[in-house]
Amino acid sequence: MAHDLAKTARTGRDNQRYGAQGERLVAGVVPLSNDKTKVLVIESTRRGGWVLPKGGWETDEGTAQEAARREAWEEAGIVCTVLKDLGTVPDMRAPSELTPKAPKAAYQFYEVSVDREASEWPEKEKRGRQWMSYQQAKQALASRLELLEALNRSSIAK
Repeated sequence: MAHDLAKTARTGRDNQRYGAQGERLVAGVVPLSNDKTKVLVIESTRRGGWVLPKGGWETDEGTAQEAARREAWEEAGIVCTVLKDLGTVPDMRAPSELTPKAPKAAYQFYEVSVDREASEWPEKEKRGRQWMSYQQAKQALASRLELLEALNRSSIAK
């Protein structure tokens, strides 16, 4: 993937994939340190706080894994290797939290190792990134149950 790293992030939902029930298909990563004691989280641009890198799986991407690696680059500035498929995590938000800009989604997460952290990346001006222990991340992701579920499925040291 290193040869085709974009300088800008994709925007919009024109090429977004949707599931059989109309849910938005989202791909994401749980980026772990080599010793699996820390996870890399990023600042949310919409809700504040911390999230895992994730975003829409688009129609020109052959696999959710490809989409997840693109999102890791765009949002966190990392080049990564997929270690493990963490499976599909259902959307756990209450109906009152769903909006036209944030519709119901199905999340496909992958545990990844971080091969490289770039100093410049597409969303650097919009998002910070931070390595956290499991306990720190568990607290930071407490309001996002689907993200916490992905973290719990990973092999991070608990």
